[in-house]
Amino acid sequence: MRLLPIIFHLLISCFILSGVVFAQEAESIDKKINELDKPLYNPFIERYMLDELKMLRQEQQALKAELIDKVANAKLESSDRALRYTADTTNNIFYIITAAASILVLLGWKSINDIKVHMESSTTKRIEKLTLEYEKRLNALEDTIKERSNQIVSAQKELSDSNLVHSLWMRAGLEKSDQEKLNIYDQILELSPNDVEALTYKADILLDMNDDSWAISLVNQALDIDSEYAFAYWQRACAKAKLDQKNEAIEDIKRAIDISAPLREELMGEIYFESLKGDDDFIALAET
Repeated sequence: MRLLPIIFHLLISCFILSGVVFAQEAESIDKKINELDKPLYNPFIERYMLDELKMLRQEQQALKAELIDKVANAKLESSDRALRYTADTTNNIFYIITAAASILVLLGWKSINDIKVHMESSTTKRIEKLTLEYEKRLNALEDTIKERSNQIVSAQKELSDSNLVHSLWMRAGLEKSDQEKLNIYDQILELSPNDVEALTYKADILLDMNDDSWAISLVNQALDIDSEYAFAYWQRACAKAKLDQKNEAIEDIKRAIDISAPLREELMGEIYFESLKGDDDFIALAET
């Protein structure tokens, strides 16, 4: 009986000791988590989103090609039915003509040769008219099929270009050299000249290479394409700040923040805004 209190006290001591160890480990884990500069999972999420976007584009192009193929087949079937109907109608006309000619001969109306010549002439004109009409329809159908084929080829080329642009963006994210990044952005712009992101990121590289005028030109081109792209205003503000055009730089910063509020958190960390940190308007933007 004396062993029971001792065992009970030993169990309580072990429980308290394990709780203290667990708390210390939890504090150590929390401390390590707090020391992290940024999440480690962003690249995986970005890769997942890009792969999902690529799959969505491929499915959309496949659905479009399937729809075009079904429409073309339906039109061909309709034309086949129309031609069969024409052939059947023509045969019926011949039967009716033959029956009418036989009746007329029995009634003594002219000779069989006169009836034959008249009926052949009438039938020939009718067939020529029907032939011309359906020839026009077939030509129109052929033009439609060619147009759909060109659309399918264009869609395939667009899909191929999209895949290539995607791979180039992935390369740009891994590249360390500014010159190589610049070459990659040029390749993207060759495939998609109106890509505002490529124009803006190229301008960012040019700012780092001190080619401010060219950078401003690219940013203005991007804003002409999409006047609501916040990062383009931000890059132009960086260029203006480098050129000591403070008022214009602050106006672009305001515009960028109005479009994308989270950019406000990056104000004090942007190296190109060092010359603006003594300006009251800039300070007001950062403290708002």
